[in-house]
Amino acid sequence: MLFTRHRLVVALFVAAAIIVVVGLCGPTVSGAQDVSLNALEQEFAERMANSVLVGRFVIAGSEDSVPQPERYEIEGVTKVGEDQWRFTARIQYGDTNITLPIVVTMLWAGDTPMVSLTDLTVPTLGTFTARVIFYRDRYAGTWQHDEVGGHLFGVIEKAQ
Repeated sequence: MLFTRHRLVVALFVAAAIIVVVGLCGPTVSGAQDVSLNALEQEFAERMANSVLVGRFVIAGSEDSVPQPERYEIEGVTKVGEDQWRFTARIQYGDTNITLPIVVTMLWAGDTPMVSLTDLTVPTLGTFTARVIFYRDRYAGTWQHDEVGGHLFGVIEKAQ
């Protein structure tokens, strides 16, 4: 159950991840216009287009256990507002296999983008918090789904 919960939170977040799923909660992206990008934002959008996040995660308190594999497919990212970005991500866990647009807050620390999500409650799924940073071809972060949380890390690869 913990593995499934983690895969859900990371997929909804990242793919790092995130969670304002269109139609489920909060603002939607319908009618949102793409906005102009600075050089760093353009580089990030190009790196994430048709990419796969391939990595590992651990559950807090179990750091001595073997990190579990994770994989999330990103079709692309689009800046839709000041700090708002739409990630189009394929979510796969259990019997679920769906591609969704997900709007997240993205903040920048110099040349490093970070997706930020704090205590977002999604009906029937729980409450999520996460921070995921992206730098060059790597990502790393923390995640929390209700009482369970941990760390994640990996590489950003182009999809085959």
